Amino acid sequence: MNIKAPVKLGKKTKLLIDELQSGDIAIIHHRDLDEIAARSLIKSKVSAVINCDKSISGRYPNLGPNILIEKKIPIFDVMNGDLFSILQNGDIVEIEGNIVSFETNKIAELMRITSDKLNKLIALAEKNLEIELEKFIDNTLAYAQKEKYLIMGNVFIPKTKTSINNKHVLIVVRGQHYKEDLNAILPYIKEKKPVLIGVDGGADALYEFGFKPNIIIGDMDSVSDNCLKKCDEIIVHAYPNGLAPGMERIQNLDLKAKIFPAPGTSEDIAMLLAYSNGADLIVVLGSHTNMIDFLEKGRKGMGSTFLVRLKIGSKLIDARGVSQLYNKKVKLSYVASLLIAALIPIAVIIFTAQPLFFRLIKMKLRLFLDF
Repeated sequence: MNIKAPVKLGKKTKLLIDELQSGDIAIIHHRDLDEIAARSLIKSKVSAVINCDKSISGRYPNLGPNILIEKKIPIFDVMNGDLFSILQNGDIVEIEGNIVSFETNKIAELMRITSDKLNKLIALAEKNLEIELEKFIDNTLAYAQKEKYLIMGNVFIPKTKTSINNKHVLIVVRGQHYKEDLNAILPYIKEKKPVLIGVDGGADALYEFGFKPNIIIGDMDSVSDNCLKKCDEIIVHAYPNGLAPGMERIQNLDLKAKIFPAPGTSEDIAMLLAYSNGADLIVVLGSHTNMIDFLEKGRKGMGSTFLVRLKIGSKLIDARGVSQLYNKKVKLSYVASLLIAALIPIAVIIFTAQPLFFRLIKMKLRLFLDF
């Protein structure tokens, strides 16, 4: 294999995505490449992916590498070499076999992840899954014990400028199939007009579908500047001690925001925010709900998520995966069949009662023409 193209480098894949152009070689540093990152790389139409970490470490069977392979995008792990210290964005490199060259110099040795290699790595990861599950459960219980104050009323929850009381709230999280699920519930959005909350990059999905987010909440690390400027209200997720790194970006954009100090994920506090501000119903899509989801986010447990869902469960509808329930596409042949079926009884009535039908028409004409 021989690929020659400009490179774009980023140690945070979700931030690199915005810089990539069609044909670029993406150089990332992403252990256990997850599904969302892989799909974003595919959408960017990269010619190859070079990972300076292990694309699948064996901790758990992550989905990212297989998704890239299925889309015929070559993915390599660096075996020897420090590409981040040698290359800059826009440098043109050449991949020949398992060697990366820049300006005729060999700068790194690669290992291409093929389907055969990936299957072996996944088999090893699946054997390790029970061990990871046990650790995950222990961590979840430990975190839940430490973070129980989150649902005991001992955490400051901001009062929203947006009116939420007695309304439906839709929370969009940048998770698996979140755009497909959003498309599937468009009729609900148009009919019920819920308050729209975007969790970081989930806000851009709302904007992409033609909706202005009422509230954007999160670390502010994956939402676009344009979306931040268009929304009604911004709430920055801060550490429990009040430190909010995301506020710097908001201030640089000359925008205003409130701070929500809390443990856990931004989607957790988005649900808690909606519940505490009086939401009648909370619909969440793209959320993270299982062990693989949380391991892909680099989290060892789901204590806060467990607690928040326990508290708001009576008002919560999880719409994750709703797009997988049915296929909304209607074939033209089905429509034609329905029309024909509907016309058959009409035709039968007309032809079986033909004399009466024409006599009725004649009577109507006489009354209309007055003769």
